[in-house]
Amino acid sequence: MRVRALLALAIVALSLYIAVTVPARLGLDLRGGTQIVLETRDTPTATADSEATDRTLEVLRRRVDALGITEPTLTRSGDQRIIVELPGVQDPREAADVLGRTAQLAFHPVLGEAPPDAVDRPGKKDENGKPGEPGASGRPDKAGKAEEADEAGKSGRELVLPDEEGRPLRLGPSSLNGGEVAEAEARIEPQQGLGWFVSIDFHKGGKGKWADLTGEAACAAPGDPVRRVAIVLDDEVISSPQVDPGVQCGKGIAGGSTQITGDFDRKEARELALLVNGGALPVPVEAVEQRTVGPTLGAAAIEASARAAIIGTALTGLFIMAVYRLLGGLAVIALACYGVISYAALVGLGATLTLPGLAGFVLAIGMAVDANVLVFERAREEYATATRQRRTPRSALAAGFREALSAIADSNITTLIAAALLFLFASGPVRGFGVTLGIGVLASMVSALVITRALADLAVARRAVRRRPGVTGIAHIGAVRTRLTRRDPDLMGRRRRWLAGSAVAMVLATAGILVRGLDFGVEFTGGRLVEYATTKPVDVDRARDAVADVGFPRAVVQASGDGELTVRTGGMSNAEEARVGAAIGNLAGEKVEKVRDELIGPSMGEELRRGALIALAVAVGAQLLYLAIRFRFALGFSAVVAMVHDALIVVGAFAWLGKPIDGVFLAALLTVIGYSVNDSVVIFDRVRQLQASHPEQPYARTTNTALVQTVPRTVNTGMGALCILATLALVGGDSLTDFAVALLIGVAVGTYSSMFTAAPLAVELQARGLSTSRTPGGDGNTGDREPAGAAKAPARTRPGAGLPR
Repeated sequence: MRVRALLALAIVALSLYIAVTVPARLGLDLRGGTQIVLETRDTPTATADSEATDRTLEVLRRRVDALGITEPTLTRSGDQRIIVELPGVQDPREAADVLGRTAQLAFHPVLGEAPPDAVDRPGKKDENGKPGEPGASGRPDKAGKAEEADEAGKSGRELVLPDEEGRPLRLGPSSLNGGEVAEAEARIEPQQGLGWFVSIDFHKGGKGKWADLTGEAACAAPGDPVRRVAIVLDDEVISSPQVDPGVQCGKGIAGGSTQITGDFDRKEARELALLVNGGALPVPVEAVEQRTVGPTLGAAAIEASARAAIIGTALTGLFIMAVYRLLGGLAVIALACYGVISYAALVGLGATLTLPGLAGFVLAIGMAVDANVLVFERAREEYATATRQRRTPRSALAAGFREALSAIADSNITTLIAAALLFLFASGPVRGFGVTLGIGVLASMVSALVITRALADLAVARRAVRRRPGVTGIAHIGAVRTRLTRRDPDLMGRRRRWLAGSAVAMVLATAGILVRGLDFGVEFTGGRLVEYATTKPVDVDRARDAVADVGFPRAVVQASGDGELTVRTGGMSNAEEARVGAAIGNLAGEKVEKVRDELIGPSMGEELRRGALIALAVAVGAQLLYLAIRFRFALGFSAVVAMVHDALIVVGAFAWLGKPIDGVFLAALLTVIGYSVNDSVVIFDRVRQLQASHPEQPYARTTNTALVQTVPRTVNTGMGALCILATLALVGGDSLTDFAVALLIGVAVGTYSSMFTAAPLAVELQARGLSTSRTPGGDGNTGDREPAGAAKAPARTRPGAGLPR
């Protein structure tokens, strides 16, 4: 006991130290910013393999560093993806343009002017005369043209491009390119009237080429177009200056440096210098996913989640103390320690805390109650069935921890499987939820099996507690068990009614899916969803007309709260999104705030949708495999059927309610799967123990007894989870409402199905000759001894209750 107490103290002390000294790493959905997922593409001359992606990553890192963004993050994902996180960047247009441009810089001799209709590839401009914005896919519209221009320059063919004033020029093959530039810097020279310009210095090899190029151009007469040198960035002539009259023919400009002048402002000069310094991307990139979250949304989510955690934990704590008295109070202290341990594990491992992850942290508090409830209910049984001479709170508590261990391990492993699948198959914030949930499950086991036990052992060893066992909360079987013992319900006698009710619920859920359909979010379909906030409410119909007027007649425009509008469409570029925001701002009479912006490319949406289906299929298979190993096939199959029943009802409920099916819903659905199997495991663990001690008893009666004995645990655990989820739904903010609603439905349905779907189905399978249990004694941890709470003496025990009359 002393060793356990010291271990608990050490764990809590270390967790407190980490929690205080290590800052949390918040995801962009909590601190605000932009995340862009780029995918490298093949070209006729280069393959977008892992090596090319690594080189592209380094070029992009230099570009992002030059933007001056605080704590940017760039990581490679797979062979062709790069994830760029830009904290604080609310308008992704500039970032996407800078990141996506291939920046093919070349210096061409001018061969003369060309007819107006001879332009090969005119530079594309937007409505402001700026270089083209990325298209709906996020890829710059001129990227392909730049590659063609570069290939033409290398092949020796002439190019015809307009100069900075729009007059066509005939350009010869490039003499040198951006790879021979040593450094570019944005400068200003107001005294000579240059304004902002870009100074370029060449490498040693480039110096001679630059001298040759300018020396050849200097042979033409002043004013002759041939005396000009064209500096081409991608497919656009950004400058075509005349060689200074003082430069001699054949000698060129010595020193290896030049200046790019033009009508630049500070921002344009810095961007040009950034692109030149960053160099050309080895392969083109396409933005397949883009997410932007405003800082106010993240701050509101943190505040709402914290409020939900405090209120929900307080309600859960009050409920546990009301049911289990002294030990319940100690469990609440252990729950507080659990919160510290979970948070310390998250920050200590460097995990990113996302919005769904924050919800998972809050949810895990409710689920952490489960292990304590399992122990306390087993301790109650031990105390009630022990002889008067051996009946002490201390011995009952020790037996409760021992007998509940297998159920705690099995139920938590099933939840860990769901968390692992979220981490493997999900992306972005939902993956963070999987990490948080997994850490929470492990921390809950430490909290219950180490901290709660250390505190409880110290408490029940006190003389005052031994004299008054009623204060412990385990000296009586509780109101629910007392009522069930008196009524002795034959639940399995009506098992076909329960199965028929489950079948009807599944039919209704399927009907909702077929009749109403599923509203897949942009995460699974591809497209763009933008949420705007205004101080004044905007009429949805007028907003829909305004969005249609700027080119999106099929966009879905909905009100998502007071003064909030969401616009969802299949494809929308950054420039087009700016026009949509301006149109809504004109209706509101003010500039709108963009609180959320999600862009998912079609290929990314298909991939995420496929990953979600794979995650669900693997979840079913993994749960079935684990349960078949632990409980034989029939019990495992029954638990999996109940799990599918719960998942189908949650999906059907969202179909009837018209709520979106997105990544956050996937996180909730996999959590429901884990919770459903968790409940079934607790019942089947009790069935296995009762069969081991009473193999002669009919299986239906054994299952009925197991149900009656585990109902208090199911009710009390469900109440703990419902306190958290109801609080999360009511005060957790709009961002978490659908998440909490899905889990509320799932917990309610899962509680029902574990008792009235999984258990009756197992009895039916056994009646048809399928084995539902291991040979008594063959389990290795429960079959070789008679568990506490079993019907040891029929003369003293009421059938089905497993406890004294």
